[in-house]
Amino acid sequence: MAATQPHELVELALGLSRADGCVVIADEESTANLRWAGNALTTNGVTRGRRLTVIATVDGAEGTASGAVSREAVVPEEVAALVLAAEEAARAAGPAEDARPLVTTAEQTQSPDFTAPPAETSIEVFARFAPALGRAFADAVGRGELLYGFARHEMVTSYLGTSTGLRLRHDQPTGMVELNAKTADLSDSAWVGAATRDFADVDVTALHAEATRRLGWGARRIDLPAGRYETLLPPSAVADLMVHLYWSSGGRDAVEGRTVFSRPGGGTRIGDKLAALPLTLRSDPAEPGLECPPFVLAHASEDESSVFDNGLPLTATDWIRDGELASLVTSRHSAALGGLPARPAVDNLVLAAAGQESAPTLEEMIARTERGLLLTCLWYIREVDPATLLLTGLTRDGVYLVENGEVVGAVNNFRFNESPVDLLGRITEVGRTERCLPREWSDWFTRTAMPPVRVTGFNMSSVSQAS
Repeated sequence: MAATQPHELVELALGLSRADGCVVIADEESTANLRWAGNALTTNGVTRGRRLTVIATVDGAEGTASGAVSREAVVPEEVAALVLAAEEAARAAGPAEDARPLVTTAEQTQSPDFTAPPAETSIEVFARFAPALGRAFADAVGRGELLYGFARHEMVTSYLGTSTGLRLRHDQPTGMVELNAKTADLSDSAWVGAATRDFADVDVTALHAEATRRLGWGARRIDLPAGRYETLLPPSAVADLMVHLYWSSGGRDAVEGRTVFSRPGGGTRIGDKLAALPLTLRSDPAEPGLECPPFVLAHASEDESSVFDNGLPLTATDWIRDGELASLVTSRHSAALGGLPARPAVDNLVLAAAGQESAPTLEEMIARTERGLLLTCLWYIREVDPATLLLTGLTRDGVYLVENGEVVGAVNNFRFNESPVDLLGRITEVGRTERCLPREWSDWFTRTAMPPVRVTGFNMSSVSQAS
């Protein structure tokens, strides 16, 4: 694969295309990883991969059809067959509902580094992290703890070329670490995690110290019944709920009356007050530390994404502004169907309240809690009712009881039933926004910054035996 650069495959595919329109995306990926169990490294390695996607568009009397075909590890000799397969798929398909003119150079600035080699990661990304992890292993042995977990760093360089002249490129680093500390008898565990671009900002000592502190809280066990509790949600748990809300905020589904963002009687709830506090949920490709592709990269058309939108510029977007629903996710096609502005999805998400300078830390929120629960993270989240966005799931790796400003022990796990939209209206305190790792959705969405929040009446619907 190294002999042929990805941008050369893009140009080769475009040159071979005989369709009315053509979009080619080359994704070059390298991944480095570490895994550990029982205070010792178990595996490590580096992988490489390449995917080439060809999207052909064919004009006809009834409209424009599209065909998209992706293949892994493509070499130059295989490009012609891939282009042909995409063109045949387009000719076999009916007119595409989402057909729009392909994005042109008048709408998008070209990438000056389009022909540069792809960015790569290597095991060296862990040069500072690995020795610190080794010291954490030694410390854990001395404390009678067992550490489990993994760290992964991925670098994906995407090259986008079109028959309308676009030549765009984006380098996307993605890193994450999850650390589980367990007691020697495996009866108790605590989880901490972090998202990162390059592991330079990951403090292993701090992560281990937090996990150890939570194990200490678990020395006292308290059984509590199901019910509604005032609950402190840490940033990771908030991220999992807000990501699901974001994924459910499609404009077309809302216009057609299928989601919590549909207005009874027709239309959407844009402009409705969702949060009692002035919360803003937003995305921005240029968000510091959470940078992501500044243009649409669509390998296939879905409800709110379209292959015809490839290369469309992405900008900062408020989804919820000062507590009010401000925007829904739309492609150019779905936006036109619902009379909405085009707002394609952006691959990061930030929740914050006004006055971040004086926002409390989670520690300060704990200190002013008379009685409530403190969660670690959520797990196995599933949608129950799209009309209300009711979700169910489990708590995991530590639920703690707070009384008179102090954590007094660990309680049993619960199954919860909550709607993140309804929850927004019951938030009574918002802490300081910080970068965090969603526990449940970390395989698909890692670029988040969320605050801890205090919620009244969080619905712990039943006691769970999950650990």
